[in-house]
Amino acid sequence: MIEEVKRAADLAIVRVAEANTADEVRTLEAELLGKRGPFATFKTGLGTLATVDEKRAAGQAVNEATTAVVERLESRRRELAAAEREVQLAAERLDLTEVMTRPQRGHAHVVTQAWERLEDVFIGLGFQVAEGPEVETDWYNFEALNMPPDHPARSMHDTFYVEGDKGTTVLRTHTSPVQIRVMQTVPPPIYMIMPGRVFRNETADATHLAVFHQLEGLVIDRGITLADLAGTIDAFTKAFFGAEFGSRLRPSYFPFTEPSAEFDIQTPSGEWLELGGSGMVHPNVLRAGGLDPEEWSGFAFGFGIDRMAKERHAIGDVREMYSNDLRFMEQF
Repeated sequence: MIEEVKRAADLAIVRVAEANTADEVRTLEAELLGKRGPFATFKTGLGTLATVDEKRAAGQAVNEATTAVVERLESRRRELAAAEREVQLAAERLDLTEVMTRPQRGHAHVVTQAWERLEDVFIGLGFQVAEGPEVETDWYNFEALNMPPDHPARSMHDTFYVEGDKGTTVLRTHTSPVQIRVMQTVPPPIYMIMPGRVFRNETADATHLAVFHQLEGLVIDRGITLADLAGTIDAFTKAFFGAEFGSRLRPSYFPFTEPSAEFDIQTPSGEWLELGGSGMVHPNVLRAGGLDPEEWSGFAFGFGIDRMAKERHAIGDVREMYSNDLRFMEQF
């Protein structure tokens, strides 16, 4: 029997070596090691041997042969799996040499960069950010800001009107309406900036566009004075442009502030550049926002984000920022 076991083991190992697929290995495993396989038959025949020594020797041979066949089956299975994996990798291989350069990702628009930097600066000064709708009622855009229908200051806002079911509706001409909405919903003290897109029926030139971006600020608290406004403007100027820049306020007129002032920055060369308007919030505006001007006071300021980007990067014409010329845009 021992010789028969060895011959059966040798034949089984040869058959396993000739298997070419994982399915063939599984079939051989069931055939050779199953209940009707040769090694199961040998184990059954051990009981027919005459002596204990013969049974012991034959049993050991059967166990050794079975172990050898099992190891060869596992080995062949791993070999075939590795070969199949190589075929799969070859089929799914990507030719990375076809990519001659690294894909280039875009970056934020120069105005978006200025917008985000301005928000960072004012958040660092203790302000929060508020937003409002771009389509406003006449009341929020004009009347609540101390500009009734016959007020001459409306001529400064050549407006796009749209149809609406709540009276006269406009594309907002400034982000000041957000100030009213903030006062109506946020209890003082208020330290808030309102960036956003605005619209005016302007003829485009080097410094004007029909669609542009503004950032306005509002501070409402007890005991606020014009000195607080001047200090905030100066702190902002140095944080945004650099410590070598200065600022000043010039008397001016706006219907929603009293007193009012334009604010300018002074470059290191000594040149003064106008950036925006500001002033103490008019009592009528405080009342429109639901606040008592006898208890609360505050200041407001506003400027164009596009113009800030223009001045920061010494861009000669604001229209260049919307030309979609990559030679221009890639500089920022």
